[in-house]
Amino acid sequence: MRRLAERPEDVPMVFAERFNSGDYEAVAEVYETGAVFVPEPGSPLTGTQAHAANGRFVGLGLPITVRPRHVYSTGDIALLIVDWVIDGTGRDGRPVRIEGTATDVARRGQDGRWRYVIDNPFGVRAASAAPE
Repeated sequence: MRRLAERPEDVPMVFAERFNSGDYEAVAEVYETGAVFVPEPGSPLTGTQAHAANGRFVGLGLPITVRPRHVYSTGDIALLIVDWVIDGTGRDGRPVRIEGTATDVARRGQDGRWRYVIDNPFGVRAASAAPE
């Protein structure tokens, strides 16, 4: 069984482990049912649309590196500010670099594990190279 975050500050690392596995179904487990994913500013998605959009990032086949900047929590809710970068050579042989500072919200579920409720990867600036 794949691990889930036991503390809010662990959510980004668990996400990165799953992202780097290349298994977008495993990535989806890091999100609550009904979670919001914002693949580009002003475009919040939920359900299968969010899953597909996240899958496009995973489908690049490149690793993500995450660096939590701030984690603020109260009770079962946490705000996470996380610097991240996807960097490498794409399947077409061209360099790929996508980066941002996420503003995310996570919640502790009834099982005691933390999952994303809102994942806004380009939270503090506009997206310049989101995968299509």
